[in-house]
Amino acid sequence: MTTLVYLIPVALFLGALGLSGFLWALRSGQYEDLDGAAERILIEPDRRDGEGRQSN
Repeated sequence: MTTLVYLIPVALFLGALGLSGFLWALRSGQYEDLDGAAERILIEPDRRDGEGRQSN
């Protein structure tokens, strides 16, 4: 029973910490452009001469 005295406040603190981190991420714009990052990885940037892979 005495362990609940420690575990309940720790669980509430960790829950509040996670919620505040999520709210911070929402306010700072982390979830604004979800599709952009997924599509950016598929687009190759223009390469200059001498850079990149050689074509066969």
